[in-house]
Amino acid sequence: MSLFSKTMKKQSQTPPSIPDTSNWYGITPPISEALPEEADLVRTKKLVDVLKSCGIFEDDLELQHRENVVKKLESLFKDWLKEMCESMNLPEVVTAKVGGKVFPFGSYNLGAHTKGADIDALCVGPGFLERKQFFTSFYEKLKAQKEAKDLRAVEEAFVPVIKLSYEGIEIDLVYARVAQRSVPQDIDILNDNFVKGIDIHCVRSLNGYRVTEEILRNVPNVFTFRLALRAIKLWAKRRNIYSNMLGFLGGVSWAILVARISQAYPNASASTLVTKFFKVYNMWEWPIPIMLKRIVDQGFQLPVWNPRVTDRAHLMPVITPSYPQQNSTCNVTRSTLAIIQEEIKRGHTITEEILQNKENWSKLFETSDFLEQYKYVLFIDLFTVKTQFNLSACNRCIES
Repeated sequence: MSLFSKTMKKQSQTPPSIPDTSNWYGITPPISEALPEEADLVRTKKLVDVLKSCGIFEDDLELQHRENVVKKLESLFKDWLKEMCESMNLPEVVTAKVGGKVFPFGSYNLGAHTKGADIDALCVGPGFLERKQFFTSFYEKLKAQKEAKDLRAVEEAFVPVIKLSYEGIEIDLVYARVAQRSVPQDIDILNDNFVKGIDIHCVRSLNGYRVTEEILRNVPNVFTFRLALRAIKLWAKRRNIYSNMLGFLGGVSWAILVARISQAYPNASASTLVTKFFKVYNMWEWPIPIMLKRIVDQGFQLPVWNPRVTDRAHLMPVITPSYPQQNSTCNVTRSTLAIIQEEIKRGHTITEEILQNKENWSKLFETSDFLEQYKYVLFIDLFTVKTQFNLSACNRCIES
């Protein structure tokens, strides 16, 4: 068992004394607090150059456009909340102070989104508005905007969402209501009390933002974390292992994995975090879980990840840092885990060669040739056939 795995395994054991953790990020002490050397900084610059050549960074105008879109959506949401108050004949003081807030989350909030990526956003409203109204009334308000295209309301999803394109940017809007009659601009939804006594769909919606914000709060250097995460996400996409739906890992899972490496090497450069990422996870002994914080059950009767009770079959647990803590990789199967491990091993080999100046970063990001990688490939075409039936003719056929 590796040193890092042994250290992490101790999380479930009661220590004989309480250590001073004031300088720790994470649940174990850092593996190394060494500062970057000149060679590390040179490798980081080369990594950035390769990432730029892959076109993953947006320019200032594109970033400003994203910010403006989020502001416009928040303005629409606030206007809708006031309109709903007026339609319900609520007192003027309630209407004036109803507020409303839109929180971007996911890769955009983490600062690790790629060029042209979508934006996930959480709309927070007061407790007196039902979820159904968001998916009907607010949906219609969005539909009336000329900037909004391709609207879809997916209410039956695990996390109900309104999908749309607004001024050319793909948007996923989720909704949560909090147990108060107004939503001020400075609302702190990281407070666990906001998930107390609300329905599970609101909890899941709130946790999209809560998880990504907790990730940022639990890394020692946000800048190096973001750069390393961009590199790992590009690698995962190029190697066809970036998909929660297909049994691999989604954006949140990759972010937690990179954040844990950031905690273990708090002063490292971005290039060092990438090489350590592959080194550590190449040795990792699953299903030892990856966690940024210790699991604390607040007792609000919400499901919390527990391998001793319900979650013992999880193969590659990567646990979200906000309450209620969940495994973000529950779709991973034995076959997809084997593929992920194979790709991590490949990444480790290449990054070791980079450290020895035998290879460059572009090798890490080479696209996986799916057709050459597997001996047998099954293609499935799905299509819909629309047929018009002549009912009377059909009945004659049945009778005959």
